[in-house]
Amino acid sequence: MPLRDIVGHRHLLDLVGAAANRGSLPPSLIFTGPAGIGKRAAALALAQLVNCSTPRDGDACGVCASCTRIARLVHADIVVVEPGDSGSIKVDQIREAVDRTGYRPFEGRKRVVIVDDADAMIGEAQNALLKTLEEPPSASMFVLVTARPDMLLPTVRSRCQHLRFGALRADEVATVLVKLHGYAPAEAQAAASAAEGSVGAALEGEVETLNEARDAATRLLQSVAGTSDPRRRLDGAKALAGSGDRDEVRRRLRALAGILRDVGAIGARADNRHLVNADLASALSRLAGSFDGGRTTRAFAAVDRALEAIDRNASPKIVADWLAFQL
Repeated sequence: MPLRDIVGHRHLLDLVGAAANRGSLPPSLIFTGPAGIGKRAAALALAQLVNCSTPRDGDACGVCASCTRIARLVHADIVVVEPGDSGSIKVDQIREAVDRTGYRPFEGRKRVVIVDDADAMIGEAQNALLKTLEEPPSASMFVLVTARPDMLLPTVRSRCQHLRFGALRADEVATVLVKLHGYAPAEAQAAASAAEGSVGAALEGEVETLNEARDAATRLLQSVAGTSDPRRRLDGAKALAGSGDRDEVRRRLRALAGILRDVGAIGARADNRHLVNADLASALSRLAGSFDGGRTTRAFAAVDRALEAIDRNASPKIVADWLAFQL
């Protein structure tokens, strides 16, 4: 898809597109940022832009033969290197890609080598890439895509211009799920709410599991919202602790953090369209009456401490009970 069709990262993508059109884009790039946010899609969109036969308004058209072949990964001048069955990128894969850059483009204007999950390159493979990154052939460019740039050799990182992609907003994740993956809007919102800005994370999650996590988190807040009765608070803790499975409690705590963010946003009169859990707006508005700004801030800090405790192997039940009396 062209740069204009990628959800999120608008300012960064506009800068990339403008630089490509001016011919001032560095030939060796590293796209960094969290996993599953569209970095690989952006690299392919850039490959389309520099090879499109009928560009429109400074972007690839997305429909010409060159654009469609790149989208299907069958373009002769676009090389995508990714980890094999072993989970690593071997030196032979890099050497083959480098050898191909020694020839003039076959059907496009620019040969583009995209190394996806570049942090999976073994040390020998990274060393094989060094000289080419420093002096790429004039008709070639390299884009290394990684969520872990620190795993790349300092010499590799120093030879590339870094472009840092941020996490997507929850509404942007939901938009991608609906448009590209066939989710119903409510399912997409539920999956996006716990995805922490990553489409990949949302796709890996089970919608029913995420909905259960949100329901448990909402029940806890409702149980503590207007009462100091210990029994009601402990009932809410039971909803949070569930079966006592550590991963389950961790999901519910993350869902609780998202709900608290939304409650705070409603209290600050933010636009409901920007809520992480927009489909729960009515219930969250009722909760906002019991959670002023100070209480919401303290509650969010308590959830953060609870997550840290779970990560340190504290008892899920004890953590849930403690949290119920902190909210």
